[in-house]
Amino acid sequence: MVQTVVARGTVPESSSFRDTYLKAYRGMLLARILDDKLASLYRGGKIHGGVFLGRGQEALSVSIGLSLRKQDIFAPLIRDAAGRLAFGETVLDAVRTYMGSPLGPMRARDGNVHRGKPREGLFVMISHLGAMISMVNGALLAHRFKGITGTVGVASLGEGGTSTGAFHEALNQAAVERLPLVLVVANNEYAYSTPTSRQFACRDLVDKAIGYGIKGHDVEGNDLDACLRLLQDAVDRARNGQGPQLVVARLLRLCGHGEHDMADYVDPRLKSATHGRDCLKVAEEQILQQGWTDRSCLETWRNEAIHKVEEAVAIVQREPAPDPYRENWCALASKHLSEGFSGTGA
Repeated sequence: MVQTVVARGTVPESSSFRDTYLKAYRGMLLARILDDKLASLYRGGKIHGGVFLGRGQEALSVSIGLSLRKQDIFAPLIRDAAGRLAFGETVLDAVRTYMGSPLGPMRARDGNVHRGKPREGLFVMISHLGAMISMVNGALLAHRFKGITGTVGVASLGEGGTSTGAFHEALNQAAVERLPLVLVVANNEYAYSTPTSRQFACRDLVDKAIGYGIKGHDVEGNDLDACLRLLQDAVDRARNGQGPQLVVARLLRLCGHGEHDMADYVDPRLKSATHGRDCLKVAEEQILQQGWTDRSCLETWRNEAIHKVEEAVAIVQREPAPDPYRENWCALASKHLSEGFSGTGA
C-alpha cells in the first residue's frame, strides 16, 4: 500500500479550518491545565493511584476527538485527556474519577484512566493496550450485524503496544473484515523506559501497514495543523468503506510515564529535536503568526480554562467519599450503578 506521509503542514486559509484550529487549541489548553491540576493534587496526596499526563500529545489526541461524530467509538489511552474532552467527556467526570467520587462515571469502582461511558461510544481503557483494538473491532462488527452504518471506531495505542500479539491479531482481523477502524499509534520514543530501538526493527512503524494490506499514514504529532487534517482524512477514508487506517504520529512524551517517574532515561537530544517541541507552544505560535487572535485573548482562554478546572475540583472536594465499610461493592452492571441510571446522581 502507498503510504501517506504528512510532514509539518501549511494551515489552510479557510475560516472553517481556522475555527476548527482554535477550537482544537482551546481543547488542548484545557487538557493541559487539567493535567497540571491533577499532578498537583497527586503530589499533595489528594489522589490515590497513578496520574498519567498527556503533556506533548495533546495535538494528536484532540484531533482524534474532533474528527469523530457522536455515534462513533473512541477507545482512548492514558494520555488522551484532550481527545476525551473533545469527544464529549466533561472535566467534572474526569476529576470525579481521579478523586474517587461515587458520583463519577465509574462510581468510585476504578481509578483515574479506567473510565468511560460505553453507551456514548467512549470506551474504558484496558491497560493491556493491544486488547483495545479487538474491543473496538467487536463493537464495529456488532454495528454491522445490526445494520448500523456510517460509524467509525478509533483505538489509540503507543508504540510499545504494537509489540504485542493482541495488536497483530486484532489488526489482522480488522484488515480481513475491512472494518472502519482507525488505529492511532503515538510513537513517543519510549514504552515506559524502553526505547524504540528495543521495540521494533523496521524502519518506521507505518511500514507495518503494508504487511496487513491497509493504508498507512505518517504525521508529525506535535503539529496541530497536520494532525487535524490527517486524522480527519483517515476517519473519512474508514467511514467511506476504504477499510482500516493506521496512523503513526512521531512525538515526544514531555513528562515521565507517570507522575511517579522522573524520566531521567530520556535521551536529551530528543528534547531538542523537531518532534520534541511542545505541541501547545507550536499551536500558539501558529495562531499568532496567522493573526487569528492576540496574546491577550490567549491569556483570557487560559484563565477561563483554569477557572473551569478549579470549579470542578471544588465541587468534587465537597462531595462525600465512598465509605468502604458501608459500600455495597457490586459490579457496575448492577442496575442502580448502570450507565444512564438516573438514581446515581451522576
